[in-house]
Amino acid sequence: MKSLVHWYFKALEAVMVLCLAAMCVMVFGNVVLRHVFDSGINTSEELSRFLFIWLTFLGAIVAMREGGHLGMDMVVRRLTGTTRRAALLLGQLLVLACCGVLLWGLILQHDINVANIGLVTGISLAIVYSVAWVCAVSIALLVLVNIAQLLRGRDLADPRLSDSA
Repeated sequence: MKSLVHWYFKALEAVMVLCLAAMCVMVFGNVVLRHVFDSGINTSEELSRFLFIWLTFLGAIVAMREGGHLGMDMVVRRLTGTTRRAALLLGQLLVLACCGVLLWGLILQHDINVANIGLVTGISLAIVYSVAWVCAVSIALLVLVNIAQLLRGRDLADPRLSDSA
């Protein structure tokens, strides 16, 4: 199971690299075309915007796994034992609630996104925003694993919250 999770996150990182590389090539190419040849590729503007959306959501998943999101942990660092676990559990439950709100919003927006398309590319916005489903579910699963660890009595493996920090 750990190998599957490892490869899932490696695949996410690879897709992020591809998104960033494609964005750089398209935006740089368009800048050169506009300044040197007084033309441009309209599709590249829209595709780079869509890739930025994917890059942002996939980056949120990877950052969640690595504990890289911004956080106010100065109070939690000072807590010990049961109160620390309770504060960490409350934080994880709040993140899980946010994932639920995101999923609910995605359900409400689904029909609108299916009906709308990109003006230049003709790509359905349901495809563009499908990464939000992946993000919400992935982060919710990560949070559920964290909650299970907390309920078993283990502290989260967040290096920012360790006592040696």
